[in-house]
Amino acid sequence: MANSEHYLGADDLHPIDMVETLAQHYDWDFDRVAEDQIAMVIEGSWRIYSITLAWSAYDETLRMVCTFDMDPPSDTLPALYQALNEANDSCWAGSFAMWADQRLMVYRYGLLLGGDATAEPEQIDQMLSAAVAACEKFYPAFQLICWGNSPVKEAMNIAMTEAYGRA
Repeated sequence: MANSEHYLGADDLHPIDMVETLAQHYDWDFDRVAEDQIAMVIEGSWRIYSITLAWSAYDETLRMVCTFDMDPPSDTLPALYQALNEANDSCWAGSFAMWADQRLMVYRYGLLLGGDATAEPEQIDQMLSAAVAACEKFYPAFQLICWGNSPVKEAMNIAMTEAYGRA
């Protein structure tokens, strides 16, 4: 995602208004669920991600939840949870969780904006980019663990290894 500050003019825009402007700019499907909440769809290389952002004035936090479908076989859950712990150790800006009842993998993050702080468009853009990048990075490892019978260490090494060169 590119620098988007010049697409958003006012300094005191509501955080969800900024998200809506970004969604329009990138031509993402979105639905303004409420004044303080927006849901959108972002297509990645591996999956289509459902992202919801909600503003809480009470604790001055912009919460983001990025989900994708995942219904792993129950016998692979212990290995998947181990992989989630390892993934979370390398994610500084958010964390993964498995919502088993909803059959969803979740990446979540909260942007704290206490006092008179306001979200900058670039912050929101980076927050969305980081979520999709983390999901794209770890999705293949989660798949290998759940359906490829790969050991956690082997699958996570694939996710952690940076690619070099070009195809």
